[in-house]
Amino acid sequence: MNINIRPAKLSDVESIFTVRTSVIENHLSHEEMRKMGITESTVGEMIEKGHCTWVATKDDEVIGFSMILTEKGCLYGLFVLPAYEGKGIGRRLTLLAEQELFRHHDIAWLETDGNSRAAKFYMQLGWGNKTKIDGDFIRLEKQRRT
Repeated sequence: MNINIRPAKLSDVESIFTVRTSVIENHLSHEEMRKMGITESTVGEMIEKGHCTWVATKDDEVIGFSMILTEKGCLYGLFVLPAYEGKGIGRRLTLLAEQELFRHHDIAWLETDGNSRAAKFYMQLGWGNKTKIDGDFIRLEKQRRT
């Protein structure tokens, strides 16, 4: 399977939302995201402002993405279409996000459901210093290697 990963373009925004609303775990609808202030225009603005989002593509179809909040040092989102899970795509997207975060910060962080497959995935990639934050949600950190 030939999967390409590249920086996201403004034309990828609709596909990013398709991926985000297609996941089973941590699913959010367009309406739920809109209530959180996550819209096509806000994501488009983030992409236009800087190197913060990457997409994984197969035959020019976006099948996954990762997004960071560079100024905050946060891995903000990582999602892969369910049909492509377990193929190393999330790992590759995470590594690109980490590389960019570590260009600006010594420690990167993320928040996720502590009972999720995502939490286990991140911990396997070396994210740790687990802190319980709200309900079942946890904060994980990863330190830049020196």
